Amino acid sequence: MSKSWSIWRTKPLRALFAESERSGLTKTLGPFDLVALGIGAIIGTGIFVLTGVAAAQYAGPGLVFSFVLAGIAAGLAALAYAELASTIPVAGSAYTYSYAVLGEFVAWIVGWNLMLEYMVAAGAVAIGWGAYVVELLRSVGILLPAALVNSPVAGGIINLPAVAIALLITVLVLRGLQQTKTVNKAIVLIKLAVIVLFIVLGVRFVDPANWSPFLPFGPLGIVQGAAIIFFAYIGFDAVATAAEESKKPQRDLPIGIIGSLLVATVLYIAVTVVLTGLVPYTQLNTASPVATALLRAGIPVAGSIVAVGALAGISSVLLVMLYAQSRIFFAMSRDGLLPRVFSQVHPRFRTPHVSILAVGMVVVLTAGFLPIHIVAQLANIGTLTAFVITSVGVLVLRRTRPDLPRTFKTPGMPWTPLLAIAFSAYLILNLPPLTWARFAVWMSLGILIYFLYSYRRSKLAPEGKPPGWRSLVATPAAKPVPPTPGQKDRT
Repeated sequence: MSKSWSIWRTKPLRALFAESERSGLTKTLGPFDLVALGIGAIIGTGIFVLTGVAAAQYAGPGLVFSFVLAGIAAGLAALAYAELASTIPVAGSAYTYSYAVLGEFVAWIVGWNLMLEYMVAAGAVAIGWGAYVVELLRSVGILLPAALVNSPVAGGIINLPAVAIALLITVLVLRGLQQTKTVNKAIVLIKLAVIVLFIVLGVRFVDPANWSPFLPFGPLGIVQGAAIIFFAYIGFDAVATAAEESKKPQRDLPIGIIGSLLVATVLYIAVTVVLTGLVPYTQLNTASPVATALLRAGIPVAGSIVAVGALAGISSVLLVMLYAQSRIFFAMSRDGLLPRVFSQVHPRFRTPHVSILAVGMVVVLTAGFLPIHIVAQLANIGTLTAFVITSVGVLVLRRTRPDLPRTFKTPGMPWTPLLAIAFSAYLILNLPPLTWARFAVWMSLGILIYFLYSYRRSKLAPEGKPPGWRSLVATPAAKPVPPTPGQKDRT
């Protein structure tokens, strides 16, 4: 493996595949498991929580078009992810792809942003779970103290329900993949049944008058709404983090990524049409809009059922996000960019236990002490940035390594990844300015950590003291490495 002080140094594919084969993770996931993993990650807080805020403050009933727009952006990115996942079936998702194609510094930026997508977003998911618990208990006459169900920003002390579910899911993920996937599949079936129930029951009580005005915030509201509810599509890329635990990753990863996104998009559009038809959009500014809409429409029993289903659904999202982020930490640690303790595998549970515990603690703190809108918007900008870089990676890898075997090829090259870049960038530009300011702080912190720690500790860094800045930014010369016998197609 050639070593360089350049921040553009790339990790050879041969090294990636070799590490994957000796990772110690158990390969137990089939295509249905991966589709369930994707659905488990996608359908949750976005539809059960953020739809209300987005309809009330940004798009009104036109939110259905926001979901279509966000779905197109996610779908284009999903095609790029599917190609890279089938070509480089290694843990780490977009971080690993970037390391192999675009260089270490870009990979670090992607990995740092994926922390926003999974770890920070998991905090938003836990907050949404807590909101549904409070709503469900209120419907049966039990009122929890405001100080224990709100963050300090919202006038409370700690969001205790959100902290409790974060701790519970951390323990579940820690105990192993077999238990995690079984629980996830059961929860996915429950939440799909509840969503279908909401659509079937709610459609009979839809009042078309609630759809007028359809675009109260104008066409710009559709775009701004799409930028906010893009959070609802976060998760399909979590399937790619399961590459080293998939039985046949080249075949099954694209099935899991695209299949889960298609199911989610159809359900999102149907739920949004019914939701905005049940009550005026101005009444949906709540953290539990689906249950609230049914209760206000005079269907209290169904509202309680949906609330229970929402709790199950949101739990699966939290489970998959904790799982995905721990695998990204695992990959980054294995490369030396994070302390090596994060790539340790528990001898009994066969899970990266230190990574899981670290992620779990961050989620607990986020869920307990931050409000949901700040957390969700940060997750969106981090995810969209990763989507842009992944789409660039597909274009670059097609040009630099056309010889690699690809069981799935992104259709419409090069226009599909270019459109994915354009859509994602447009949604980023329509996020609130304050989100940009917070993102700038986050990125500055990440770059500082890279140069103070990761750059020197990387396994691709040579021995000795780093040279001047010219060598740091120089692109290392490509050194062709002849394949070893039997590895011609994988290098």
